[in-house]
Order: sequence, then C-alpha cells, then structure tokens
Amino acid sequence: MTYSLPELSYDYSALEPHISARIMELHHSKHHQAYVTGANAALEAMAEARATENFVNIPRLQKDLAFHLGGHVNHSIFWKNLSPDGGSAEGELLAAISEHFGSYDAFQKHFNAAAMSIQGSGWAYLAWDSMGNRLVIGQLYDQQGNLAMGMIPLLMLDMWEHAFYLDYVNVKADYVKAFWNIVNWQDVSKRFDSVKANSASLLLG
Repeated sequence: MTYSLPELSYDYSALEPHISARIMELHHSKHHQAYVTGANAALEAMAEARATENFVNIPRLQKDLAFHLGGHVNHSIFWKNLSPDGGSAEGELLAAISEHFGSYDAFQKHFNAAAMSIQGSGWAYLAWDSMGNRLVIGQLYDQQGNLAMGMIPLLMLDMWEHAFYLDYVNVKADYVKAFWNIVNWQDVSKRFDSVKANSASLLLG
C-alpha cells in the first residue's frame, strides 16, 4: 500500500480572499504531492534494504520517511481544518479551550504567538495530550520535529513560506489573522470528541 494525495472537499478558489486559488493549487498539487512522493520513495528504499540486507542507509531513510510522512499527515489535517464557511468554536471544545487556556481570546493569542515565533519553517498546532488529558498549543519544526509521542493534532496552521508568500509576502501576521476566518471548527470539534474518548486507552492500555 502506498500513500496518495487526498482530494480537497472544496475548490482551490473557495478560500479566497484569505488564501488565493494560486497558492492552494501549488500548495496542494505540488508541495503536498512532493511529500507523498517522498514518503513512498522512502518506504520503497527501505523494502529494498531489507531484501538485500543492506542497511547502511537506514538512518537517512528513517529521517526521510519522518519528514515526508510528517508533511503528508500535516497537510491532510490542514486541508480538513479549513472551510470557506468558517465558523466558531462551540460546545465541549469551547469549554475545554476555556478550561485549559483561560478563555478563547487567551487561546487565540497564544496560538498566534506560537505561529509568529517559529524559527524557520514549521507549523503551529492545537493538540490533545493523551498523557496529560488536556489541550496544548505547540510549534512543529519543519514537518516532524518537536512533537511528543501521544500528542494528537486537532488544528494545524502551516507556517512554511509556500503557504502564504504569494498572498502576504513576508507579512505573516496578516496570514495568521486571515486563518481564523476559514477555520473549520466542525472538523476540529469532531477530532476533539474522538481523541478525548479514545486516546488515553490507546496510549496507556
């Protein structure tokens, strides 16, 4: 079984004016596809290494798989996290946000600060900590670094330049501000309900 590029549930132009059709097309069909291709290539190379019992390149291949598969997973979540209809956090998710961050406003400011202070390329994320049984905000370096095992992403914001530069140039703050207009909170809530119910038993047995 190989990885494949997921189809979007909306047109490339659906998120305008917040994200342009041109960025969406390049981001999805080129950048995301490159991660899918890279992950499949790493798996193929590992299979060849096992078949020939030549494991000298395994450390590099493991890093390649982590990077490319990270990019595939992150983008697959990111596309689902976006919606032309926008919306707002509500219900149990909003209550959990208020419990763990003090208020929705405090959560949003914290998330924005995480996004804006990433050094180099990476992501800001809201995740469920299966060990601590709570919501956390974090920074993901590149596509795979600095994410603890047991953290399950709920909401992700791509802060690589390819995600915003054609629209916002280097004014990242405007991109982050625009993001909140197209967050698919129904998707985030669905993920939250699922992980809250199941993640602890999956992690701890």
